[in-house]
Parts: sequence; structure tokens; C-alpha cells
Amino acid sequence: MAKKALITGITGQDGSYLAEFLLEKGYEVYGMVRRTSTVRYERIEHIQNQLNIIQGDMGDLSSLITAISTIEPDEVYNLAAQSFVPTSWNQPVFTGDITGLGVTRILDAIRTVNPKIRFYQASSSEMFGKVQEVPQKETTPFYPRSPYGVAKVYGHWITVNYRESYDMYACSGILFNHESPRRGMEFVTRKVTYHAAKIKLGLADEIRIGNTDAKRDWGFAGDYVRAMWMMLQQEKADDYVVATGETHSVERLLEVAFNCVDLNWKDYAVQDPRFMRPAEVDLLVGDPKKAKDKLGWEPEVSFEELIGMMVEGDLKKLKENPESVI
Repeated sequence: MAKKALITGITGQDGSYLAEFLLEKGYEVYGMVRRTSTVRYERIEHIQNQLNIIQGDMGDLSSLITAISTIEPDEVYNLAAQSFVPTSWNQPVFTGDITGLGVTRILDAIRTVNPKIRFYQASSSEMFGKVQEVPQKETTPFYPRSPYGVAKVYGHWITVNYRESYDMYACSGILFNHESPRRGMEFVTRKVTYHAAKIKLGLADEIRIGNTDAKRDWGFAGDYVRAMWMMLQQEKADDYVVATGETHSVERLLEVAFNCVDLNWKDYAVQDPRFMRPAEVDLLVGDPKKAKDKLGWEPEVSFEELIGMMVEGDLKKLKENPESVI
């Protein structure tokens, strides 16, 4: 019989790539979505007829118990979160409830229904925040610098706690920034690639940007979902940093993206204080040695290839539908 997997947050970037990956592996894939008037399926519409969509809410334990009891999955991937860092300052309680306490609810639902289900928690490099060492690895102390980072630290440690308290197969992937053409417009990588495409096509004449000195370890989301699956195939549950081991500044991101359309980013970028964080995370770069040694995982798409892929995708979308310009 085919394995069954439940993905929370299936309509997001990572959820869509993970769903594709698991379908290719022969899984029966279930996706949990929250009942709202504006559920958007564009990231999974090309595979929607192969998926089983069910309703559930990370804020409601009974709905999670019902979902897991109904599906009886072999694996649960928790990708649901309020995941945009700047929003977490405006909605800190909501972020804490869904991104933090939501992890407890789904772990407790699994424990109640069947503690043998294997569980993956999407942890984040934002947990490192004001970094205590470079590069960051599994043993690096956390020092989050946003409500989102704080909530992710809670989610990470409650996963460890359930693993150790109830002998559950529960693991966390501490994923560094991972991007793709499916990335939301609110994230800086997509904002840059989209504006480079808009400016090239004469649909905009500037890009307003925040801190161009901030550095991140950016990889391709399609590579990172492969690591999620590999974590749940091991004999013993453990936590892993998933990263490229390389760091690039926002300035370099601008340079690469605008080079893809033969433009100089300095001619179009305007620094805007509205996009500065209250507490900035200056440098994130991961050490993926453990994932490489124990899982056999390595990223396949380079930073330059990733940004080129995103610019190309945005050019294609804007040419096909110029009325959709944001």
C-alpha cells in the first residue's frame, strides 16, 4: 500500500514543492487548509486533482485530531505558520499562537491518535537571529530577533520535548532561507526579481528596498523539501540544519537579478526606511555538514541559478499577463 502523508500549509511555497515530490515518490498526499473565504490554490492547481484537500486549523486541536484520525497518515509535515517576519511585529499574538502553539496542538493530536506517526517540524534559521557563531549549526544557541523567530524557537523545542517525553519520531529541519518562482511577493528575493522584470518591461521605474547589507544563506525550495523527506526516512529522529553554506548580501541579490535583464540595479534602487526591521538579523549562514554526512543531502541549484530562474519566471508571467502588475 502507498504511504500516506499529511502536509499542513500545502498551499504555500514549500507545501507545493513537497506535495510534488511526495507524489513522485508514490505517496497518497493529503493537504490541510484552513476554511476561509480566500483560500488560494495557485501553487498547487497543476496537481490539485492528485491531492486530497481537507479542512483543519492550527488554532483548533479538535480539528487536527479529526484530520489525523480520518487520514491515518504515516508521515505529517508541519509547514503551516504565519511565516512573514515583518508581519510578526504587527501580529505577535497570532504569530505566537499559530507558529508556536500550533506545533503543540498537532504534536498532541498525533500523540492522541497514533504516536507512531512520523512528524516533521519546519524550524527556521530566524531562530539564530543575533548569531552566536558563524556558521550556524545544530548546536548553535538560539537568539531570535523577531516574534516569528521566538515562536519558531518554541515550536522547535516542543518538538524535541515530545520526542524525548513520548518516544515519538519527531524531528525539526532548521531551514535557512529557501526561495523559488513560487515565493510570495512580500519576501525580498521575489520582490527583487519581480521588480527587475517589471523595470525591464517598462512597467516600473524603481524598487524601494530596506537594508542592502543584510546577508542570508539562500537556497532553492525544491532542494530543501527533499531534505524534509530524507529526515523522516532515518532510523532515529534527529534535527538538521538545511542550508547551502554560502552567504550573499541583499546588494548581491540585486546585482544578480538586475544582471539577468542587463540593467544596473544602482540606477533603480531607492532605500526606504519603511522596510527596515526594528531588530535586524545581519548575517545568517548555515553549516549543512550533518545533513550531508547523515542524510546524504546536498543542494543542487546554485544561488545564481535560483535568482535567474525567478527572474525568468517573473518575466514570463508579466509578458503573459501585464494587467496583473502589482
